[in-house]
Order: sequence, then structure tokens, then C-alpha cells
Amino acid sequence: MDAIGYVRVSKKDQSVHSLDYQEKSIRDYCERNHLVLGSLFVDDGESSYTFDRPDYIALENFIKEHKKKVKYLIVFDHDRFSRNLPEALQKIESLERKHGLKVIATSEPLDIDTSDPSVFLLRAFKYLIANQELLTIRRRAKVSARHAQESGRYVNQAPYGYLNGRDAANRNLLTIDQTKSYIVQKIYRDFLAGVPRFLIHKEIKELGFPQSGNGAIFRILTNPLYAGLVRVCASGKYPEKIIQAIHEPIVTQSQYWRVQDMLGLNKRAMKSKPKDEFPLKGVLKSPCCDTNMTAGWSKGKNKYYLYYRCITHSSLNISGTMLHDKFNELLRNLSFTQSYIDEIIKEVRIGLKDTLIVRDKQLKIAKDQLAGIEKKIENTEKNLFDEVINGDTYKKWMKKLSAEKAKLEDQMSYLETDLEDFINQELLVLPYTLNIPKVFEDSSLNQQHAIINAVFKEGLTFRDGMFRTPCINPAFAHNVLSLKQKGLLVVEQPSKDFNSISSCGEGGKETTHITHCFSIIYTVLFQPLHESRNDFFWLI
Repeated sequence: MDAIGYVRVSKKDQSVHSLDYQEKSIRDYCERNHLVLGSLFVDDGESSYTFDRPDYIALENFIKEHKKKVKYLIVFDHDRFSRNLPEALQKIESLERKHGLKVIATSEPLDIDTSDPSVFLLRAFKYLIANQELLTIRRRAKVSARHAQESGRYVNQAPYGYLNGRDAANRNLLTIDQTKSYIVQKIYRDFLAGVPRFLIHKEIKELGFPQSGNGAIFRILTNPLYAGLVRVCASGKYPEKIIQAIHEPIVTQSQYWRVQDMLGLNKRAMKSKPKDEFPLKGVLKSPCCDTNMTAGWSKGKNKYYLYYRCITHSSLNISGTMLHDKFNELLRNLSFTQSYIDEIIKEVRIGLKDTLIVRDKQLKIAKDQLAGIEKKIENTEKNLFDEVINGDTYKKWMKKLSAEKAKLEDQMSYLETDLEDFINQELLVLPYTLNIPKVFEDSSLNQQHAIINAVFKEGLTFRDGMFRTPCINPAFAHNVLSLKQKGLLVVEQPSKDFNSISSCGEGGKETTHITHCFSIIYTVLFQPLHESRNDFFWLI
């Protein structure tokens, strides 16, 4: 064995010589020069810019195993060996020095003197041309990709929830993977509902989501493709921008921009990771230092006991069984009476007519504001084109204006709904307020946290045998005095509105704020559940 051969074709390098043609040229060269070709190594599809490619590594291992037996490495041309000028020259020198092996192209004579300066210069020039050609190909590919992006087309591997497809003209087109897209929708809904990312990840892993790691949810939330948008890469003086795509969205643009706004304000995810058996972990505050309490099981003499404890002061422990029983009793006393629910329904339907008039006025205002935002976006793009502003300023303002536009479009979407039908549907959930403990029990952990955080908006703690909160949501302030008398809850900063909201216990009185109360009840107790489950009537 005198020689081994090496052939390579890379789609990225846009090679014009097939593997078969290169192989024939090498065999013919060996035959002309009376060389015995021992082995032929094939690189099919790997980039020529690096030698860290499996087939080339196998070639070097073969050379090491057959040291002194292989005298020549024959390649069709030097650009098949590499297109990286410095690495190619260093690799040739290394092979000659360590293994006494010559790298020869089929266009070179077998007795070529590689130490000749003119040979070195000629080879360096060839590798330089090959390197320049590779960079040109890459630049052309980058420009082509940008043009595709500017036309709203995504040309890379489809992200989770999509499939790579083709349109009628056989061009790249993302199509929705119906078996996975619902998980993407759930991720956005849950995040907008305030569910921590680690809890979202836990739930969707159970549904079959394959990606692991802390950044999996973040990558989906920040990918504009899911909203039917394409991120156009920066190029020269033109900054990165996001434009309308041609593929079908999985979530709305409004959801996407609201999420970006939230991510900008809440970059840190919650650190506490509660389990289903600890529903108050992460939301119950320590009475001594106001930090979130943790929970766990402690081994007793004969069994394990559930305790909540302060993270800072380990000596503070509260029985979990007692806390859960007390909290369940608190929820039971927050439940409504049937007479109060009947009054809410009556007042809501009476106030519907006036509400429709107000909504029409609000819709007109929102349309005018949206037109103003769209004008600002148009002016911002014009200022970028005229080089009045730079790319960073453009991105900053576009993010802000896009978020404002998304909020207005959300508001308009709400204002344009069939309010009468919408209200009738919402009223169907009111009977469930007769038994709030059952609603809480049937909820998932993230839904339970959403309910607690909405009812006790400024925090909940437990001290001197009673739950305490700075302020309770007015919709649930109907039995504040009764709750205190029963040793269940102390509201430390009673709202001035409490007296205008009727009691739902025995002897409750009528109020002029019932319709407002209903709105709060729905928002606090049921909207978080709806946002987390994609089915408003999952409770029914």
C-alpha cells in the first residue's frame, strides 16, 4: 500500500465534482504513477472549513495505525481537502512532519517538492482562492436567507409545533403540527396567566413535551414564528427586525407581544418549586420576615408529619395539616349564598344596556389610539430608512410600539365581542362560588396559586392561629368581620370600599356595586383557570 485517497462533497460548498468523478480521478492518478491505492475515504456532505469532521478523523486514525506504510494522501484538488487557508497549510505540514506523508492533488506531479517556496506559494494561493470562494458562498447564502426572511418565509429546521413543508411552487413553508401545537398554545396561555415557567415545564413534560433544560420554555416564548412572524437577521447597517410571515400562526400576535412585555419585566423565574401536596408553598409568607415559606415532611415517632417552615428562621414550623384544614375553612366562608348570586345575575342584566353604550365609546377611542400607534410605527420605519435613527433605537421603539399595539388590539377584540352572549356564558360559572373549596380542590397547583394570589393580592401569612393579609380583593370582602370572629382571617388594612359591598352571609344586604363585584369575581376566581386550561367550562 503506497497511497490512500480522500474525496469530499459538501452541499454547503456547492461542489460541482461528484464523489464518483473524484474517485475515478484519484484511481487514474495512482495507476499512471504506479501507486497501490490501499483505502479510499469519503466525506459526503461535511463542511470543508474545519477538520473536525468524522470521516476525516477516521482517515487520520488510519494513517496513525499504518504509520510508515502510507506515503501519499491523494485528493482530487486542494479545495476538496480544505477551504480554510491557515488550517490547511498547518495540517499538510503536520502530516508530513509526524507521518512522513505527502498530500498531493491529482493535478500535481508525484515528485513535487513541497519544501520549494514556489510550491508553497502556489498551494497557498489555491487555498486562498478556495477560502475566498467559501466565504462568497456563505455570504450569498446569508443574503438569500435574508431575502427569504424579508418575504416572510422561514428556511431553517422547523421549531417544535411546526413541520417543514413546501408550497405550490415547491418553496419552504412551515405547516402546523396539530399533534404538538396545543402544547405551544398552553405554554403561552399559562405564562400570560402568571404561571411560573418551571411549573409550565412540569405540566407539559407530562403531556409529551420532549425538550429539557431551563431555557426550553423561554425559547418558545421568545420565538416570533409561533405568532406568524419572522425575525429578519441584521445585515450591515440594517438592524434585526420582525415582519409578518406567510405561515399560519399557532398563537396570536397579541399574545406574543404581551409575553415579550412580561419577559422584559420579569426576567427571573420563581425559585420555589412547590409540589401538589404543598399548595401554600411559595405563596404563604413567613410571619417573622415576610419571605415565602417552604414545606416538607418531618419524621415523627411513628409516621411523617407535614410542616411549613420559614426559610430564614428554621425554628419557625407550622403544622401543614392544621394549615390546610384552616385554609379550607377560610375558603368555605368565602363562598357565596344563592340569594347573593341571584342578585348579581339580576343587576348584571340590568346594567348590560348602559355597558353597551360605554363599550361603543371605548371602541372608538381604542380605534383612534391604534391608528396613532400604526402611524408611529410607520414613522419609525421611515426614520430608520432615512438613517435618522440607528438600529438599536429602532429595535427599542419597535418593541415598545408593538407591545402597545398588541394591548390595543386585545382591548378592541374584547370590546368587539358579543357582550350579551359573553355575559350569559360567564354567569354560568357563578353557581360554583357556592363551594369555593371544591373549585380550589379541583384546580391544578398553578391554578391554586393563581387563585390565592388574586384573592390575597398583597400576600397571605399565618400568625397567632389565624391567616392574615394586608388587603383582600373587594369581591371577597363580604364576610371580613365574620371571618375575624371565627378566627380564620384578619384583614390588616380594610378597604374603604368594604362597606359598599353587600354581605353574602346571613342577613346580607343589597348593594349598588354588585355588577362590579361580579366582574372582579370572574377575573379573580375563574379567568386564571380559563387561561390555564383553554376551556372556560372545564369545571362543568
